[in-house]
Amino acid sequence: MQQQEPLIRRRLSRRTPVAAALVLIVIPATILFGLFVLDDRKYMFVSVLIVLYAMIPFAMIFERRKPQGREIIVIAVLAAIAVAGRSAFFMLPEFKPVVAIVIIAGVCFGGEAGFMVGATAGFVSNFFFGQGPWTPWQMFCFGLIGFIAGNLYRAGWLRRSRWSLCIFGGLSTLIVYGGIMNLASVMMFAAKPSREAILASYVSGFWFDLVHAAATVLFLFFLARPMLEKLDRIKLKYGMME
Repeated sequence: MQQQEPLIRRRLSRRTPVAAALVLIVIPATILFGLFVLDDRKYMFVSVLIVLYAMIPFAMIFERRKPQGREIIVIAVLAAIAVAGRSAFFMLPEFKPVVAIVIIAGVCFGGEAGFMVGATAGFVSNFFFGQGPWTPWQMFCFGLIGFIAGNLYRAGWLRRSRWSLCIFGGLSTLIVYGGIMNLASVMMFAAKPSREAILASYVSGFWFDLVHAAATVLFLFFLARPMLEKLDRIKLKYGMME
């Protein structure tokens, strides 16, 4: 049965500019501060700051009422699923479902929740994969994709159809995650970043990014519809995050 689009398309809320400022300005500035001023030695401190920043727009969802425990639990469960999925495929480099889960969270619960799930999943999963100066960058990339997905869907530019989500997932993984992480790797590990080093990073990372994008498409193709249907039923039953 084809999943129907919601009949009412809401406008972007007043919390969206706050969230956008945090995601697009404050968090990148914090990461760069940690890179250049703290010399990448305080990456755990920067990672915790990103989680705290992510909580601000997420908390604004409940500005007119108190949050219910079940709402926090659902977001925590989605983050846990992303962490578990990343750990389950540890033997396959870059073949991970994290971006797919983050996109689903953003589409179902909004960009703020999408960023929260992505940032939390990146932070927690690296306790298994290894924390390092790359952690804040990964948190930012995962969260940014969830934030973009939620707001594109709210604005009506991203649909819930399988192919719409798959196309967005593949492109966002390849361009947003791959584009930022390849540049970040040069900034983190090259003593003197150069145009040649940046180009080499993108060339050498392309196939890894392609595998990551293909994995996102595959997981969205099979998981998006059943997960969205179940999450929609939970939202409808409990009136969550309206």
